[in-house]
Amino acid sequence: MKIVPIDEGFQRWDELLTLILSAFAYMNDRIDPPSSALQFTPTTLAAKAHSEIAYAAMEGDMLCGCVFLRPEEGCLYIGKLAIAPDAQGRGIGRKLLTVAEQVARDRALASLRLETRIELVENHDVFTCWGFEKTAENAHPGFTRTTSIEMRKPVSA
Repeated sequence: MKIVPIDEGFQRWDELLTLILSAFAYMNDRIDPPSSALQFTPTTLAAKAHSEIAYAAMEGDMLCGCVFLRPEEGCLYIGKLAIAPDAQGRGIGRKLLTVAEQVARDRALASLRLETRIELVENHDVFTCWGFEKTAENAHPGFTRTTSIEMRKPVSA
């Protein structure tokens, strides 16, 4: 298992999109509004990777996970953390999180930040086990109820 940057040499956009959509498929009938991942195309995914910091988890030649990182004021935002369904439970998410922590340290950012949908309590539990704490409740535009929670994890120097 190795974690590699998704950089200008990466060309596997269709495969990356399939990975993200398959990893997020379990939430399709559970969350409202639908995941923004459903709006991706290979072209928009490539644009996202070029405007953010992206990594892929590889087992041999197989793409089995990814994460997108975006520096913000004082923190590093973690987005589209996705693990292929048949690769879940093998520590790939933790390895991608370790890379995110190093990126935050390299940029002198004090914490990691993520958002997860309110309905996905199993994700809340995983992120809590990984050291994240709930810091806010948010509503997507047009919603009067909480649709997501924000979680943060301090990054040690």
